[in-house]
Amino acid sequence: MNIEVSRKKLDLSSAIAEGDIRVLLMVLVHMTGDERWLEPPYKPKRDVRLIPDPQAGVPPEIQAEIRAAVLKLFENGEPKPVITDPGDELMLKMMRATLGENVTPEYAPLMREEMGFIPREARWTKPPSGEKLAQQHVLIVGAGVCAIALGVSLGRLGIPYTIVEKNDELGGTWYVNRYPGCGVDTPNHSYSFSFGARNPWTRYFAQRQELLDYLKKVALEYDIRKHLRLNTELKSSHWDENKRRWISTLKTADGEETFESTTLVSAIGQLNDPSPAHFKGEEDFKGEMLHSALWTDDIKLDGKHVAVIGTGATAMQLVPSIADRVASVTIYQRTAQWARPVAGYSDPITEGARWLLAHLPFYVQWYRFNMFWRYGDGLLPFLRKDPDWPHPERAVNKGNDRHREELTDFILSELKGRPDLIEKCVPTYPPYGKRILLDNNWFRTLTKPNVELVTDKIDHLAHDGIVASDGKLRPADVIVISTGFKVTEMAARLNITGRGGKNLKVAWADDNPTAYLGLTVPDFPNLFVMLGPNSGPAHGGSVIFQSECQSRYISACLVEMIEQGIAAVDVRPEAHNQYIRQVDAEHEQLIWTHPGMTTYYRNSQGRVFSAMPWRFVDYWAMTHDPDLRDYRQTRLEPVPGNQSRAS
Repeated sequence: MNIEVSRKKLDLSSAIAEGDIRVLLMVLVHMTGDERWLEPPYKPKRDVRLIPDPQAGVPPEIQAEIRAAVLKLFENGEPKPVITDPGDELMLKMMRATLGENVTPEYAPLMREEMGFIPREARWTKPPSGEKLAQQHVLIVGAGVCAIALGVSLGRLGIPYTIVEKNDELGGTWYVNRYPGCGVDTPNHSYSFSFGARNPWTRYFAQRQELLDYLKKVALEYDIRKHLRLNTELKSSHWDENKRRWISTLKTADGEETFESTTLVSAIGQLNDPSPAHFKGEEDFKGEMLHSALWTDDIKLDGKHVAVIGTGATAMQLVPSIADRVASVTIYQRTAQWARPVAGYSDPITEGARWLLAHLPFYVQWYRFNMFWRYGDGLLPFLRKDPDWPHPERAVNKGNDRHREELTDFILSELKGRPDLIEKCVPTYPPYGKRILLDNNWFRTLTKPNVELVTDKIDHLAHDGIVASDGKLRPADVIVISTGFKVTEMAARLNITGRGGKNLKVAWADDNPTAYLGLTVPDFPNLFVMLGPNSGPAHGGSVIFQSECQSRYISACLVEMIEQGIAAVDVRPEAHNQYIRQVDAEHEQLIWTHPGMTTYYRNSQGRVFSAMPWRFVDYWAMTHDPDLRDYRQTRLEPVPGNQSRAS
């Protein structure tokens, strides 16, 4: 812990003056062991805003006392904390105090782990020999967030692994997507790994380049690059029952090669393959047309007429960032979107707050907790259907209806004096029925004189623009297609063939991918699909948290297999099918099965295949300690007359 003042213009006192009171109180508990800081008059007031007031509703004189107490800790140099790990009981008390609400007990062990008070990683009962470990190898496909998380877990255990990435740099989503305004819609302090050096984020919601730089730093810190093969694409992989290995074909600059591994992991996630939209007459268009995920740095927009097709998360980031430098922006909308206002979305983190996050003991952990909680499970109860609610056409329960009123009032205030836009922008379906979006001055941008929102269906493309069903030609030099991704494919597009010649694309036919815990599939031994079916965070949260849960599960499986002499596992069909029934039953109670709307969370049959129905604490518990009784196991030692013995 370093509390030395690192900049001439900033002393400890001025930094603490910028600190969040609720977080400073937790620092005092750790450093002094005194629990009176959790009681009135110090106790913060409940604040449900996504970025809460740092004064925490505490009177100025009490704030001054708290800040003075923190400063006094360092009068005689660097103190040692009285409490490092609070334990479940005190942890619960601290969480309840900082939030001002009744946190339930099951969150205590999760957050102790998430905040680094206790270890998350799987561990050996007895470390195996180097020779035994050398017989293992994990092939990870894709070099984004999931691959980095798993690489760190495997590296700690000494399990050999290789990451193959078709692009020429790691980063996944944050390398590929580079459209103007691209950034995260979850606060950095929860959209970041629980391990490793803390990143000096410059703002609460980082832009794409800062996120990519962060992932590169983590890769450097954990020596990921020595396991990384760039410009290398998996063309196919099949399970060899005799060898009990995956035999993969890799395409490189030098041709194709064969690669054998004991385990195969898809770390490409769900949103990796752009879903292009096609229109009548597109061959006649003389300008530039591209999918937002295929943006390149040489695209020039200044002074151009730009058309954006789609109004999802990408468009909400892109349009406000370009509106003031283009001749015009025409947005083609199929469905109106709800968007949550977030005060401070684009604000920088103040110098003092950044210093505290970097140097004050326990400050970053509790700040991270606050962000994790506000973007975590708190919204899920408002997404549960109330069968007695009399207005299901506009909301799924009373709380959801209150959110509808608040979000509608926000839209009306942003579009005041523009009844034409209000009619187009207030959705007819319940709030959060589609992906949760954050307002990035979206509605205000729509009111600019050079911005037009078109809700008429696109009829055809002309050589110099787009003609909608109203018959009007609207000019376009550049057409940006922001219509999402081929979500149902996931790992199926990797051409993976399991036991008995079963191909994953066939197993996931009819746009219906399924996986036990979102991770494993019957008849595909030693295959794990990260961020697979029904593991996408939809009610909040962070894919980084999901990646760590799944990395823990995968690495714990491998530890148990190596220690017990198990060559291969594939999930039992009955365990898989029972889990899918539980997922479907839970989704029937949630908003994403609500009729009257389309969402990429559902397939063509109406089944929710992408979104996770569970609380984050539940999924963490489900994936923390694998039970290999859920799997068919193939032992290492051969049985006479057979290649292997399954149980």
